[in-house]
Amino acid sequence: MNIQRIFFTKCSQRGFAIVSAIFLLVILSALGAFMLTLSNTQHLTSAQDIQGTRTYWIAKAGVQWVAASINTAAACPASPTSYTLDGFSVTVTCAANIYTEGSDSKTVYWVQSTATAGGGVGSVGYTERVVNAFIEF
Repeated sequence: MNIQRIFFTKCSQRGFAIVSAIFLLVILSALGAFMLTLSNTQHLTSAQDIQGTRTYWIAKAGVQWVAASINTAAACPASPTSYTLDGFSVTVTCAANIYTEGSDSKTVYWVQSTATAGGGVGSVGYTERVVNAFIEF
């Protein structure tokens, strides 16, 4: 009888290891899935940040182009001006206002450059930056 009691005791404890192994496997799988999701989100955020920076500099290039045109011709270029640069769409507007201070007359140009990239509004890769500048001559 003593042998049977030992045999039944060992048999009743055999299934516990598989339950704990499955539980551990599920927990580790969930942790791995979470880390993968977090990594993908970080990569997407980083790519959007780089695209936003590129869009800003393209918009700033539009303002500098208008400033060079004003410096050369002392007038605004035809407004609005749209062009494409390296996959970015840029629209530049310029307006001139003449102000008189005593006997002095100054022309102030208001320049707005809008750069967009990545499809339409609401898409994952869409970025838009607007740069405004006042130029006085």
